[in-house]
Amino acid sequence: MKVPFYEMRSEFKRILLDHSFSEPRAGKCAEIFATNSLEGIYSHGIYRFPRFVENVQKGFINPDAEPERTNAAGAIEQWNGNLGPGPLNAEFCTDRAMELATENGIGCVAIANTNHWMRGGTYGWQAAQKGKVFIGWTNTEGNMPAWGAKDSRLGNNPLVLAVPFGNEAIVLDFAMTQFSYGKMEAAKIERTLLLFPGGFNKNDELTTSPDEILETKRGLPIGYWKGAGLSLLLDILATVLSAGLATKDITRKEAEYGVSQVFICIDLKKLHNYPAIDQSISAIIDDFKASLPIDESQQIRFPGERVISTRNENLKQGIPVDKSIWEKILRM
Repeated sequence: MKVPFYEMRSEFKRILLDHSFSEPRAGKCAEIFATNSLEGIYSHGIYRFPRFVENVQKGFINPDAEPERTNAAGAIEQWNGNLGPGPLNAEFCTDRAMELATENGIGCVAIANTNHWMRGGTYGWQAAQKGKVFIGWTNTEGNMPAWGAKDSRLGNNPLVLAVPFGNEAIVLDFAMTQFSYGKMEAAKIERTLLLFPGGFNKNDELTTSPDEILETKRGLPIGYWKGAGLSLLLDILATVLSAGLATKDITRKEAEYGVSQVFICIDLKKLHNYPAIDQSISAIIDDFKASLPIDESQQIRFPGERVISTRNENLKQGIPVDKSIWEKILRM
């Protein structure tokens, strides 16, 4: 079935208002979840929304909590998220990093004690559409083994890179596992296999079954040992820069909350080559798009390009949703 964007946003807001969110905070949070769905990231939109509400009910997320600054040193700031809603804290930190970048050329905001930001690309788009370069990442609970290990002591620690491009943006949003856990949960709901092996089953075998990977919590690192190493460094940096919890600490909790995140923005207007940047990026993309496809029916797309077409299609035709999930949301 398909649901209009405005109807989905309205239902999300209604539910959040019923769970102690103020009017403006419910509206902002509903907008983020609905937009994630609108742009085709259903795994961190409609499919994740019920669990977000459950975490509010369990006390892992405080609807009223707002970030508090704990330290400032020039272009770098540290904040305490006070277990507030992850999407709202992340939106705030991105705005603050942009303000620091406007003042200093670059701005870095690290936040401890926050919650899942849902779709990290949201904040890449937020910054890039205002002319800023964005680099951001989060740590997570342990859900990925070190290369050659059986137990999962690394997080899949999503990383986002974004640059402005015309009226849109080039946005790369990726977990350190071959597939994000949200994507695997969506595949489970949709009863589909993964296109490529995404992790290990209980017999230490690579598998395309999302059910088996969700059971073991042993996602396959991107680039094998390279993804495992990158995950480790992202966790160390998020922990040190925010003075927050590491993956090992989050894993010991009863659920994934209290994570650490980093938001870096760069103001391109501060660069001496600013007038030529648009042309430079366009030339790079033109060359990239000139790649010869293996399958001539398939387009070569830059990161974030599919989001643009999906957004337009879903605005016109409605957002595709699993009927049982939508009915569950209507009952909330």
